[in-house]
Amino acid sequence: QVQLVESGGGLVQAGGSLRLSCAASGGTFSSYAMGWFRQAPGKEREFVATVTRSGGTYYADSVKGRFTISRDNAKNTVYLQMNSLKPEDTAVYYCASSRDYSGRVYFTSLDEYDYWGQGTQVTVSS
Repeated sequence: QVQLVESGGGLVQAGGSLRLSCAASGGTFSSYAMGWFRQAPGKEREFVATVTRSGGTYYADSVKGRFTISRDNAKNTVYLQMNSLKPEDTAVYYCASSRDYSGRVYFTSLDEYDYWGQGTQVTVSS
C-alpha cells in the first residue's frame, strides 16, 4: 500500500509560481512512475505531467514550457514546479503512482495509476 501526501498549493496571482510536493511512503518509490493530474470545478480530472522511474518526463500541451516535474528518490518525493501560472490552471492537483517496469513508457491515463493522494488546491487569480 502506497500513501501519497501532496502539499504546496495555495493562492497566487496570474504570472506567479508555486511548487507542489508529493511525499510517498509504503512502497519502493524508485520503482514507480509518478504523475500529476488536476481537476477543476465541473470538469473531469486531467493529466498534467509524468516522470518515469528512469527520470523521463512528459507533459500535457497546456502546461508544456511552464511546468516542470521532477523526483528525488532519496526523499521519496515528486515535485511539480509551476511557473507563469494562469487562471485556467486553477484546480485541485493530485499526485499518483504507477508500477513502472521498463522506465520507458509514459503513463498519461487515470486508469494507469494505482494510488492517489488527497489533492491540494491551487487557485490563480487574474
